[in-house]
Amino acid sequence: MQMMIDQTDIRRTQMGPQPNRALEDAEARVALRRCALTANNVTYAAAGDMLKYWQFFPSGQPGQGLLPVWGTAEVTESRSDALPVGTRLYGFWPLAETCVLRPQSDAAGMIVDSAPHRADLAAVYNRYTIVPPAEDKQEDLRALLQPLLATSWLLMDFLEDNGFFGAEQVIIGSASSKTGLGLCKFLSGLDGHPVTVIGLTGEANAEYVSKTGACDTVLTYDQVADLPQRASVFVDMAGNAKVREQLHSHLGDHLRHSAAVGTSHWDKFRPDLKLDGPRPQFFFAPAQVAKRREDWGPGVVEKRITQAWKSLAEEADAWLDIVVHDGLDSAPDVYDQIANGRAAPRDGHIIALK
Repeated sequence: MQMMIDQTDIRRTQMGPQPNRALEDAEARVALRRCALTANNVTYAAAGDMLKYWQFFPSGQPGQGLLPVWGTAEVTESRSDALPVGTRLYGFWPLAETCVLRPQSDAAGMIVDSAPHRADLAAVYNRYTIVPPAEDKQEDLRALLQPLLATSWLLMDFLEDNGFFGAEQVIIGSASSKTGLGLCKFLSGLDGHPVTVIGLTGEANAEYVSKTGACDTVLTYDQVADLPQRASVFVDMAGNAKVREQLHSHLGDHLRHSAAVGTSHWDKFRPDLKLDGPRPQFFFAPAQVAKRREDWGPGVVEKRITQAWKSLAEEADAWLDIVVHDGLDSAPDVYDQIANGRAAPRDGHIIALK
């Protein structure tokens, strides 16, 4: 079975049978065991055409996309010397029971899917890590936090690498999201606290964000006019056009850089909107990974990301509740809650396949 999403209306999902062809030489079949569902996955769907997320795992059904997720899978059948049966892999999968890879080992000891249809897609999504069996909580934290906090850290690194564009304050939209909260925490933890960290969130989530202690100030979306008018960077995790327009109008020339990251408010996203101040620039995390590989050499940026997300994961019990859902057939309801903004910010949703 696989969960498919209508590419013309990402709120619509359907479960359907999954093609199950025989393996060719050098291929391996893996079975998804546990994966996370977050607002990040809704962003994958919302940007499915623009950023080619639908191309990673063709559904075989016209107009229907397979949602990419992060999690752990196990090799159940193999005609590849690179992946024996029983190997466990962490990485990027379709929200489906199984997936076929054409695995190759790289110099860093990782597995790369060399399937021709993935050759021109972002390389970071084609790399898989061999992992030993672990307790469910460890696998769940990795699935939930590694991809989100990797983006958080890369955003922090991008801003620091650019001298914060001369800003005195960084405003993070959707600060209650795990990626937004992670960015707040990484910025607040920088030596010398070089910028003021302002979290922007919905009224229902303001208390939650404040209690995390990750921000110097927490404001709700209807308090945009209270933002100090000084040199600023806006990091937009939500993609809410109304909020973005108000913030750009209020800050005007004080806004030095506007970064578009996520679209958790995907239904309020209007990329054609004319705005005061700088034009929003889309932040694509794999591009920053590629830059740092050039700057630092292979493997360094990956080690720094791993150290960073694990450091926040150690304190995750204070701001994260893991909610496990049994079976792939539970995924449509969980996705519906997240896509329509009904999921609680503390909850981290895991789909556990039998």
